[in-house]
Amino acid sequence: MIRSIWIIPLVALTVGSLNACRSKGRSTEINGPYWQAADIGSLPQDSAGVRIRYGRDLIAHTGKYLGPMGSVSQTTNGMNCQNCHLNAGTQTFGNNFGSVASLYPRFRARSGSLESIERRVNDCLQRSLNGAPLDSSSTEMRALVAYLSWVGKDVPRGEAALGSGLMDLPDLARPADSARGRGVYVAKCQTCHTPTGEGLKPQGSAEYSYPPLWGPNSYNTAAGLFRISNLARYVYANMPQGVTYEAPQLTLEEAWDVAAFVNSMPRPHKEFAGDWPDLDLKPVDYPFGPFSDTFATRQHKYGPYGPIKKYYESR
Repeated sequence: MIRSIWIIPLVALTVGSLNACRSKGRSTEINGPYWQAADIGSLPQDSAGVRIRYGRDLIAHTGKYLGPMGSVSQTTNGMNCQNCHLNAGTQTFGNNFGSVASLYPRFRARSGSLESIERRVNDCLQRSLNGAPLDSSSTEMRALVAYLSWVGKDVPRGEAALGSGLMDLPDLARPADSARGRGVYVAKCQTCHTPTGEGLKPQGSAEYSYPPLWGPNSYNTAAGLFRISNLARYVYANMPQGVTYEAPQLTLEEAWDVAAFVNSMPRPHKEFAGDWPDLDLKPVDYPFGPFSDTFATRQHKYGPYGPIKKYYESR
């Protein structure tokens, strides 16, 4: 099922509402059927198929090609794109790529400009993978664009696939609590991501079995998942590993609180001077100023977001 939209993506290569940052908390109730990616095995064994398969492999095994031990270059933190875009960007509400081809190029509020798929990919490489951009004409960029275009090829232009991006969650009426979130992390996350949040990488491997959630090799402060709302939406529908949106293991409060804990921990700091040229379009939970309001930076990061949203709705 496809639905028409007029919205601007905010998380990685996914879809988020133009006013998602300022709209009322929405229900987690959802209705299918949802977009499903075509079977990669259906691709022909021609040059186009080879390129698309390579693009998928780059998404699934980015560290192998572009990480500190990468075979192509050593330009990222070693995480894989599919650490944030599950199952190579095909999982329902797993930050998937179902709507990328149908919506790009498009205007994005973060840059205040029209962006191509290539620019959006490089945005992720520099933020979520804390690395360097690819040349737009490189073999790797061409393969990534080929895969992203193929995986969403059946979605009509200008429309978004139902179930793309991240699942909406209602806001909390209180600030997200990093102290409570620490307890959630210990109980439900640290077995895979380790007590120190550094993730798990087998000795001698170029890839993480489980990615780092903070520390020098995790996503930086300019990444979409550094917004607590985005991380809460991601973990609620997908974590612990193997969970789906149909049967979440975390409560809504646990998702918000563990997101607050993870994003309170140290990580690489990165800022882009051109981000959010129109402050009125800046998400209310963006954790850095300047803002076009007088709410404290801490409230912008942890909430509650309701009063901030009401302020913008009344303008």
